[in-house]
Amino acid sequence: MYAIIETGGKQLKVEVGQTVFVEKLDVAEGEEVVFDKVLVYSNRTTRVGSPYVKGVSVKAKVEKQGKAKKIIVFKYKPKKGSTRRKQGHRQPYTRLVIEEINA
Repeated sequence: MYAIIETGGKQLKVEVGQTVFVEKLDVAEGEEVVFDKVLVYSNRTTRVGSPYVKGVSVKAKVEKQGKAKKIIVFKYKPKKGSTRRKQGHRQPYTRLVIEEINA
């Protein structure tokens, strides 16, 4: 059994017991989150929504809030001595454990 959910502008295929990383959600650690935007649900048969499947939700528990590893953004223009810019970025994330898919 799996479902495809929409969160943070992205689509994720999730199964029960799976750990997923999503864009940062404004929820404390240990709390539960319910995703109602289910695009596809599949158990024995596949149900595809238009745009969402009615009556299906995914329940997940927040395991951790954190930041990803730092990436370096380096911009420069060749043959110009003063146009160099170095910047770092750490993307915040939320780690979830999928507990159940309700249909």
